[in-house]
Amino acid sequence: MSLLRTHDTSVLVIDMQTRLLPAIDDQAGLVATAQRFLQAACLLDVPVCATEHWAEKIGETSPDVSEYIDHVFHKTHFDATQEHGFQSFMPHKRHRVLLMGVEAHICVLQTGIGLRQIGFEPILVSDAIGSRQSSDRQAALDRWAHHGLEAVSTEMALFEWMQTPAHDKFREVLALLK
Repeated sequence: MSLLRTHDTSVLVIDMQTRLLPAIDDQAGLVATAQRFLQAACLLDVPVCATEHWAEKIGETSPDVSEYIDHVFHKTHFDATQEHGFQSFMPHKRHRVLLMGVEAHICVLQTGIGLRQIGFEPILVSDAIGSRQSSDRQAALDRWAHHGLEAVSTEMALFEWMQTPAHDKFREVLALLK
């Protein structure tokens, strides 16, 4: 285990789609946290990718977060790693993948477990995940820990990426957190 670094990390936003988000517990809090985190990731040059699950039925990625996303991968499996072409979709030489999105206990969890099985190091951004029921979100956190997978908060990730207050983007990132 080591601290996060920008050069070997990417972010994967799972299914934060227009027709799904309104059903998510504390949607406003989740979206606000996601926006701050993704804006900071972009400032720090960390690639941000997203999945969309059956976009024709659930809608596209929410405009609240889509402006920070570099590429979108369309899927029909709950576990995105089960889709043809997923591995080549992921940013090259970035084995650590920070996961965020919805639903925590379904697509986020299954994709995280799948990422580990294909050789990535999935890390859950615990304050940037949601489910329709808070009990399902908690069950996802419990199962994530049961599988020995790592979790961080948005602030943990951002401060590890910057390493020092001397970082040239420190003040910009700090302003996002206040």
